[in-house]
Amino acid sequence: MEVRTRDSKQGPFTIVIKLGTSSIVHETTHQPLLSLLSSIVETVIKLKEHGHRVVLVSSGAIGVGLKRMDLPSRPKTLSGKQALAAIGQGRLIALWDNLFGQLGTPIAQILLTRGDLSDRSRYLNAVNTLSELIAMGVVPIINENDTVSVSEIKFGDNDTLSAITAAMLRADYLFLMTDVDGLYTSNPRKDPKAKRIDVVDSISAIRLQVSTQTLGSNLGTGGMETKLIAADIATGAGVTTVVASSKDPSIIFDIIQWNIHSARLSMSQTSPPHSPSPSPPIPQERPPHTSFTPSTTPMSDLKSWTFYTLTPAGTVIVDQGAYRVLSKRESGGRLLPAGVLGVRGNFASGQAVRIAVRVQQSDEERSRSRPRSPIDSPLTQPTTPTLLASMLKSTTSADGGLGLSRSSSDVIPSTSSTASLPVSGSMTPASDDEHHNTDDRGDEDTWQLLEVGRGLANYNSAAIRQVKGLKSAMIAQTLGYADSEYVAENITIRVPA
Repeated sequence: MEVRTRDSKQGPFTIVIKLGTSSIVHETTHQPLLSLLSSIVETVIKLKEHGHRVVLVSSGAIGVGLKRMDLPSRPKTLSGKQALAAIGQGRLIALWDNLFGQLGTPIAQILLTRGDLSDRSRYLNAVNTLSELIAMGVVPIINENDTVSVSEIKFGDNDTLSAITAAMLRADYLFLMTDVDGLYTSNPRKDPKAKRIDVVDSISAIRLQVSTQTLGSNLGTGGMETKLIAADIATGAGVTTVVASSKDPSIIFDIIQWNIHSARLSMSQTSPPHSPSPSPPIPQERPPHTSFTPSTTPMSDLKSWTFYTLTPAGTVIVDQGAYRVLSKRESGGRLLPAGVLGVRGNFASGQAVRIAVRVQQSDEERSRSRPRSPIDSPLTQPTTPTLLASMLKSTTSADGGLGLSRSSSDVIPSTSSTASLPVSGSMTPASDDEHHNTDDRGDEDTWQLLEVGRGLANYNSAAIRQVKGLKSAMIAQTLGYADSEYVAENITIRVPA
């Protein structure tokens, strides 16, 4: 069964196309791949002629800078990379402007950092600017502003930036163009038995079946792992995500036509036949690619912004009952103080926070992953959907934590990746100043924290510590004021499918 965009739309579509450095410059000579870039431009023009709205997310500034400065490889230092990005970005956008200008299509350059989008008003301004450019018939070309980006405000790679862009625009498609024609069970360059996966319905489940390490070029920063993270972000916002080969950019148009044809066939089986409007020829066979099915219940724009764009300032630990309620869509993503067990970190009202639960460790787990000291205990994330699912069914232990019986295969290593929760920042151990309050920690040897979601705090960390476990009616009496009956809102819990 072919993946369809939400609501089985026939178009026109809003399409975000991400191009990696390996699709723009040669990996060893650093020469711009003019024939490939020309094909991309022709594909974009063709899409626009059929009424589609197109945004490009283009890497390559450092690669172009390497050629301009005649350097053999990427610098090791941050300042060196930023300098090359400054040199290359101007030449890169001039190259795009020249190619699109040959066909009479105007472009616009937009350089972003995560810091630009972490402020809600600036985020909305970016959305409005992009929408206006698209309405004017302009092709926006987006890149991360590497010249000023530092680790705290970087998207990490343009796969993530393209996914956030697609979510911002509520796009229909995100195309991640790379040097392979889809997601494979293993590295097709090394394993002749590797098989391409055509459709992915569950990213959590597919991680157990594929190897995502080793793919990626020397010039780029991403690989297949970053594409899975990007797909999780985009599909969560209702965007059909496609991984395809950049060697033949016209495949983008073929994939869209194939999906439109598949949607029409599906509709014809449930509705009376009608005369379809004329459309381009349908490919004779399915174009090679991997499609990621979009969520049927996509996040709202505000929740998507909170979850993927903001860097959490602290953690709110909730009990099992609160976790169950928040896992239900009808909860509205609001957390009452009665469901709070504790707080980690210091944050202000309005800042993003992690939502975490406590999981009891077995003796075997404690002996295998015992931290050097209590303050070294990290927040960790589940790498499979099994544990989160079991948490929803588990019973509450005597002290309000999650009393789970886990096999050794369910143990979550402290070095786990962002598999189940593709988030804006990596999970790090809480720092010393985050642990001046010990009342919420219990027996450090028996508990482990798992991040299950994110939200926005309605009160600062000190206030939430004071009202944790209380009824909402007690907030004003305890604090002397009550801005809201909820301590956090706009919470998104990533419940495994």
